[in-house]
Amino acid sequence: MGEQTDTEIANGLQQGSRDAWLKLYDLYAEKLWQNAARLLGDDPASVADIVQETFLIAARSAGSFNPRRGCLWVWLWTIAKRQVALHYRKGRQRLAIAQARQWWTSLNGQKDDWLQGTEKPPTEALESRELAELVRYTLAELPAEYQVLLMAKYVDGAPIEEVASQVDSSPVAVRSKLARARKAFRRVFKRQTHRASGIQEVAL
Repeated sequence: MGEQTDTEIANGLQQGSRDAWLKLYDLYAEKLWQNAARLLGDDPASVADIVQETFLIAARSAGSFNPRRGCLWVWLWTIAKRQVALHYRKGRQRLAIAQARQWWTSLNGQKDDWLQGTEKPPTEALESRELAELVRYTLAELPAEYQVLLMAKYVDGAPIEEVASQVDSSPVAVRSKLARARKAFRRVFKRQTHRASGIQEVAL
């Protein structure tokens, strides 16, 4: 979607336009739900709460949208990211992360090679609930723009050109940002899996 359309929707929201609200919802509700579910796992009630709260906050804070700082989707997902961060502070989720970290610690030394991409993890590790939890938690700690790019490229399998269109950027810029996003993911994953004890709150 183009910058002009983004601005038109944001202006409509600021003016209390029902049409702008409906257009925002129609364009992004499904994508918002899918991405929230990827970070939260099998918790549809929490996903529904996050989607609802995100759209309510977006309607109230439409004046904060500036198309020069990014597209409407990244702005909307930044709001959702804050709601996901709040979810990860809850007790049950904190326990699941702690258990996942214990599982990671119990693996042999090959796990560092997995992170560097020099060795492929075994199938049972790739399909484990614990690894999925750690990946979701790592994604939740990254900046919203990195989350959008990584999920579009590696979860949706979208080609670079399509990802660039989604975020109103050039393919060259997206490739550069993806490289930084992958580096940030590895850094955060390593940091949070090597944490000896306790769970640090998800950074907003």
